[in-house]
Amino acid sequence: MSYKSTIELFKEDMKFSAGHFTVFSASERERLHGHNFKVQTNLTFEVPEDGLPGDYNIFKNKIRQLCKNLDEYFLLPEKSPHLRFQEINEKQIKVHHSNDELVFYKKDIKLLPISNTTVEELSFYLTSEIIADKQLLNEYKISFIEVKVSSGDGQFGCYKWEI
Repeated sequence: MSYKSTIELFKEDMKFSAGHFTVFSASERERLHGHNFKVQTNLTFEVPEDGLPGDYNIFKNKIRQLCKNLDEYFLLPEKSPHLRFQEINEKQIKVHHSNDELVFYKKDIKLLPISNTTVEELSFYLTSEIIADKQLLNEYKISFIEVKVSSGDGQFGCYKWEI
């Protein structure tokens, strides 16, 4: 008899440090600052008769790699309706918000396909990166994924995906 079970992955090294600012409106935004973000992922699998749904290290390593890809970058939301991006040259980009013009070296930023750099949007982004691997989802018979991103103790955003 098979059944469903959830594994919670929340290891010490599932984290990233990054700079950002939240955009509140067309005229208001936070100042530039950073966080030590922590990531927790819950995966619901179908457990087969032998009791072993698979090797969880594949998912731990995937989450660690996603965190590594964001670590020590300034995160910018390329889908923000309130930001405009202008390439200055091959090394620099200018970000326009209201009357502000912020210049960044391209090597220091990650443009993410999100609308704002909030914990809610970061949890959505990370979940999207996990579910992009359809072969892995099918192989492990995953029916539910929950990704939580914390910007500090007691504050996190969460995105849930379910088939």
